[in-house]
Amino acid sequence: MDLLPFTPGHAAAVAGWATSPTEALHWCGHRGHPVPPETVTDWRTDPDSRAYVLTDGPDLLGYGEVWHDAEEHEAELARIVVAPGTRGRGLGRVLTLRLLAEALAAGFTDVFLRVHPDNAVALRCYEGAGFVRVDAETAQEWNAAQPVAYIWLRHETPA
Repeated sequence: MDLLPFTPGHAAAVAGWATSPTEALHWCGHRGHPVPPETVTDWRTDPDSRAYVLTDGPDLLGYGEVWHDAEEHEAELARIVVAPGTRGRGLGRVLTLRLLAEALAAGFTDVFLRVHPDNAVALRCYEGAGFVRVDAETAQEWNAAQPVAYIWLRHETPA
C-alpha cells in the first residue's frame, strides 16, 4: 500500500465514499448528500492542507489530510475516510498512521485530530492508532468556535 498525493482525478471516487447524510456530516461536516466532487477538489486549495490517498496498486482505499499550523507548531489530521467496500479491515488505522508519519516527517511533534461525538467507529480507530483524548478543559476551549462538540485527540509521541 502507498500513500500518494491526492489529485483532482480522485475527487469523484472519494466524494462518493460518504454513503449517507450522516456519514457526510461525520466525515467532513458536509450537510447533505452526496458530497460534490468539486467540494473535495476545492479542499486542496488551502495552502496549509496536504491531501493524500491510500492506494493498493490501482485501487483507491482511503483519503485523508494533514493540516499544517506552523504558527502553533502543530498538525491536525483531518477528513479521514476509507472506501466503503474496504471498511472493517484495519485500513483506517493504516491510513491514520501513514498520515501521522507525514506530519512527523514535516517536523510536527504535536499532532491532533477531532472526531464527531457520534462516530464511535472512527474514535476506536484513532485510539487504536495511539491517539488519546485531550483533557476536558482543552476540548471545551477548542470546541468554542466549532459547530459540534468534537472529541479531540492528541498523538502521544514518545519522549
